[in-house]
Amino acid sequence: MDSALNQLIDALRRITQAIRLSSSVVQDTLGITGAQLFVLQQLAETPRASLREIADRTLTDQSSVSVVVSRLVVAGYVSRKTAAADARRTELSLTAAGRAVLRRAPELAQARLMAALRAVPVAQLRVTARVLHEASRAVAPASERTQMFFEPPTGQAREVAARPRAPSRGKARAKKAKPRP
Repeated sequence: MDSALNQLIDALRRITQAIRLSSSVVQDTLGITGAQLFVLQQLAETPRASLREIADRTLTDQSSVSVVVSRLVVAGYVSRKTAAADARRTELSLTAAGRAVLRRAPELAQARLMAALRAVPVAQLRVTARVLHEASRAVAPASERTQMFFEPPTGQAREVAARPRAPSRGKARAKKAKPRP
């Protein structure tokens, strides 16, 4: 039991660290969150998608995806338009700026994670999902909606991608300490 538990906790740590690092690289190089890049990638694969379709593609609650999409619209990376065939449907599309961000984007850990999990037999996924669901209920209230990986909750953190920003050149930005009098 201890060996299996150790393997599980270690795997969760590696997954969390990989996603955190990946999101950090995206933030530093593109000025957007990993979640925002993930949504942009899904929109590139499904042009003129609805919010529901993007939520399905990202395996995320529609309200959580809506927050991310709203930030991308404000940043000028995504546009919203009413569908010509159905006025009740809103279509999301990448803008030229959104396509430019994707051309510079690194690979995301969460995309690799989803691809790896899609390759696992369904029976194994069901068991894993039940175990992780029970563990997550012990750690976090189930009543709260989950956010996309490392996406700041609405109104809590600074607005990420409020405006497009030039990519960094990969140089660390060190803050100079002010001399004390």
